[in-house]
Amino acid sequence: MDNVRRSSSVKKRIFDVIQIGNKTDLISTTFDVVISVLILLSIGVTFLQTFDELAAIRPFLAVIEFVTIIIFLVEYLLRLWTAEYLYPDKTAWRATISFVVSFYGIVDLLTIVSFFVPFLFSNGFVALKMLRVIRILRLFRLNTSYDAFNVITDVLRDKRDQIISSVALILMLMFMSSLCMYSLEHEAQPENFSNAFSGIWWSVSTLLTVGYGDIYPITIGGRIMAIVFAFLGVGMVAIPTGIISAGFVEYYSKIKMGTYSQRNDDFVILDIGHTHPFVGKKLQELALPEGLYAAVVLRGEDMLTPYAGISLEAGDSLLLATTSNREVASDIHEITLEEHHGWIGKRVKELDISRLSFVIMIRRGETIIPPTGETMLQYRDTVVLLDRR
Repeated sequence: MDNVRRSSSVKKRIFDVIQIGNKTDLISTTFDVVISVLILLSIGVTFLQTFDELAAIRPFLAVIEFVTIIIFLVEYLLRLWTAEYLYPDKTAWRATISFVVSFYGIVDLLTIVSFFVPFLFSNGFVALKMLRVIRILRLFRLNTSYDAFNVITDVLRDKRDQIISSVALILMLMFMSSLCMYSLEHEAQPENFSNAFSGIWWSVSTLLTVGYGDIYPITIGGRIMAIVFAFLGVGMVAIPTGIISAGFVEYYSKIKMGTYSQRNDDFVILDIGHTHPFVGKKLQELALPEGLYAAVVLRGEDMLTPYAGISLEAGDSLLLATTSNREVASDIHEITLEEHHGWIGKRVKELDISRLSFVIMIRRGETIIPPTGETMLQYRDTVVLLDRR
């Protein structure tokens, strides 16, 4: 039994180390830095191997590439071994399969496979050899945990309907312009506009760039039509840019005001009168009904952190979180820190929120943590914000 527990403890520790974005763990942070350097080194080696002038050092570059791939292979096997902690709601083998078929699991596997393909198949399989470029995608996993790269994916996800609609309009404009240009230019230059696909190539190069120059209209009607579609193309292509820009502004505005979360107004106020049985009792002594917990103590103009040892006084108001929706104390928001959230690993005092909002409570599993400026936020924490306006 002790060996099983020890093995489970080692596996959990390995998972914590290889899990990206754990800034509170020095070993995990060091591991992330080392993997980042190895990824960049591997990409650099792949780049240098294309230079004939560096043929003399190719054996040395091959050794570096081999060592990095072996390390990537070990990392991949460790991630397979500890996948049950990444997917705690699944059995061990289902968690392993879930990681294998996940985006980053596929990227890791292709990174390794692309190295061994030339040894297994000396002829052909050029497409598989090109998979070495996929190694650069491994950096995205680090970016999503260590910088604001995840903001891009969040904005694209929020604005996906508008973006899809604008892209559909662009595709329709391209298709329409290609047919029009083919009809006007086919007789004048059949070698260039031999079919509608030639018109599509012209429309893509014209609407998305300034024109490649290999295909262009020579008739009066074709040139007039090209001018019209060029103007339309500028406006159409600008639509997705405007949508994405507005999404970034909206995202940062919500973060700044501390409202980038689902509203949760299921809170009630309990007024503590002079004869109330809670007077003089500590929070840890209160027999609250199941489903209720203390969120904040209002004492005059002050809002007190509901730590277990605080004693209630007559005239206090106890803000309780509940599943019912009765009298709402104020504008309160709950933010659950899901994977890649920008607050993970930050201290409460480092949060970019409005000066009129403050953190009144942190829920970590079944534990209520009284927040201080030095409290470090973790993955899956629920942060309760109170807007004092």
